[in-house]
Amino acid sequence: MNHSEPRKPTTTIDWDALPHGGDLYGELHLAEQVAQADRPKDSMFPGLAICGVAAAAAAWLSEHYGFPIILLGLLIGLSLNFIARDPRTHPGLDFASRTCLRVGIVILGLQVTVGQITALGAAPFLALLVVMAATFFAGIAGARMVTQSRYAGMLAGGSTAICGASAALALYGVIGKERLSQAQFALTLVGVSLASAFAMSVYPALASELALTDRQAGFLIGASIHDVAQAIGGGYAFSDAAGSYATIVKLARVALLAPVVVLVSLMLRDKTGEGAAQPLWKRLSLPWFITAFLVTVVLNSLITVPEPVSHYALVGSKGLLLLAVTATAMRSRMDLLLDMGWRATVPVITATLASFLTAFGFAVLLL
Repeated sequence: MNHSEPRKPTTTIDWDALPHGGDLYGELHLAEQVAQADRPKDSMFPGLAICGVAAAAAAWLSEHYGFPIILLGLLIGLSLNFIARDPRTHPGLDFASRTCLRVGIVILGLQVTVGQITALGAAPFLALLVVMAATFFAGIAGARMVTQSRYAGMLAGGSTAICGASAALALYGVIGKERLSQAQFALTLVGVSLASAFAMSVYPALASELALTDRQAGFLIGASIHDVAQAIGGGYAFSDAAGSYATIVKLARVALLAPVVVLVSLMLRDKTGEGAAQPLWKRLSLPWFITAFLVTVVLNSLITVPEPVSHYALVGSKGLLLLAVTATAMRSRMDLLLDMGWRATVPVITATLASFLTAFGFAVLLL
């Protein structure tokens, strides 16, 4: 190679002069902005669709294999909680966990009448109040024993004292995720559902071994089993007469959902100092869905609701509450569940034991 030869001048390209020159990054950025502009904002469809499929799977498994439907919804929702990492699912999941919950509780009022409560009589009704109070405060004591927050104790005690998952959802709507994490709420629901399923299986056999009468067994089962369907089923597993009495006792507990929510609201406000300067009527104000629940109970007591309407209302209420439970489980963080450990189940255990022991004591002494 001859190094003495001069090099050829380098040709420079004028990119701006080229007819098809363009900023590829800019074009892609503009295309992405256009796509985002065309995309519907805050659509509830993705979250609701996924939650609906999961709830339907829970309902199918419950119908074919006999497991509690709420427990299955919780477990399926927890197994799919990675879906909540996508922000597009949040509007739908939030709608299911809040609005579906509230509407479901309102419809639940069609299953209760004032006559069912008064049919108990004064002494059994007062005994039921004592059972519920002991259960509620046992949940708080259990939370304090293992250094859990008092809100976890209120949730566990209140849901065990009233009607399981439905009450837990209502109470959590008052307590709020600012005070109690969704992970703790989901774990409490799992514990309440498992305890209720265990009680339905064991309490009728235990009542038979203890030679309780139909009325005693009905009071024990109706006053201590958490879930409505399982309390009624446990009563009829003992006898038809016990099942009828357990139904009355259990529905009386459901009717007391609103007073317990008022109690929790007052306890929260007294602790935080909120509303201390407000008039009493404002401090006693209920969330709208609890007020609507009471109105529904009163209307159901004044007029005779046709049996098909009552049946489909119960089905609709269960479906809406199942959607709410499944969505809440999907929004829960599994890492927080693992961090809580066994201590998070203690409030449910103490509340369940207190419920059984006090109900058994009154069943033997009064009935």
